[in-house]
Amino acid sequence: MNAEQFKETLIPVSQKLFRLSYRFLENTQEAEDVVQEVFAKLWNMRDKLGEIKNHEAFATTITKNLCLDRLKAKKTVSLDHNDIGLQNHATEKNNPYQETEAQNNKLIIKQIVETLPDQQRTIMIMRDFEEYSYEEIEEHTGLNLNYIRVNLSRARKQVRDEFIKFHEYGTQRNKEAAGKIL
Repeated sequence: MNAEQFKETLIPVSQKLFRLSYRFLENTQEAEDVVQEVFAKLWNMRDKLGEIKNHEAFATTITKNLCLDRLKAKKTVSLDHNDIGLQNHATEKNNPYQETEAQNNKLIIKQIVETLPDQQRTIMIMRDFEEYSYEEIEEHTGLNLNYIRVNLSRARKQVRDEFIKFHEYGTQRNKEAAGKIL
């Protein structure tokens, strides 16, 4: 692959790679560094790129792996608070109590998603936050479609169960505290 083909094929994907890496790393500079590193890796292997059928999926896989490597090195994973999918619910004619509760729920969900195993977290981010189709996730991760669906289902169930546990625990503690006062 020559320089012109490289530019035509891979440079248009750069914004998508940046968004993906930003979702994982939650830092603009780190996301830009990852994208730059991806393009350096791709450029260094440009002679072998002709053998690859889907360059975008290959670049996305490299991006995802580099992000996961960075996150493992830092031992932390974070998501943007607005990625949780509750961002508009707090602003729709809610009173301050409802807005505060919605913000707290977003934080709780964020913390729960951060505790998911790597593959489940990756699949959930791609499907629920990045809104990739199952086929796109399959292309980008190289995982079987059924495996993706099973892991997404498990991730959602774990998030739901942990969220319910959190609220039940808080309710139980409040009942116990109220019982001691009375």
